[in-house]
Amino acid sequence: MNTKYETEVYSRWGATDAYREHEQKTKNYTKEKWAEANDGLMTIFAEFAACKGSCALADSSEAQALVAKLQAHITANYYTCTDEILAGLGKMYVADERFKKNIDKYGEGTAEFAAEGIRIYVENK
Repeated sequence: MNTKYETEVYSRWGATDAYREHEQKTKNYTKEKWAEANDGLMTIFAEFAACKGSCALADSSEAQALVAKLQAHITANYYTCTDEILAGLGKMYVADERFKKNIDKYGEGTAEFAAEGIRIYVENK
């Protein structure tokens, strides 16, 4: 975990099951494993940008497949990403400028596109 944000993360989510699961799942991660997990996550956002760039809509099968891929990646590498958690992440991707800026480095509007795809995905389950 990025120590710069550890205090904030703990204060917001430290009492949750997901936080405890994250600690357990990642406690033995090497620097390389962290890089692999984080790079994989960012690759998915690059794929969201490409999907958006192809003029696909957030409710397209391509965008919805990326949402499922994102949820599976988070679950495999960090913690169980329930639909409720996924919906919260989608909102955070646009509400928190730090996330928005990081995701939008792949293309302006990528964070909004991913968030909208997540919203649709969760609503349709």
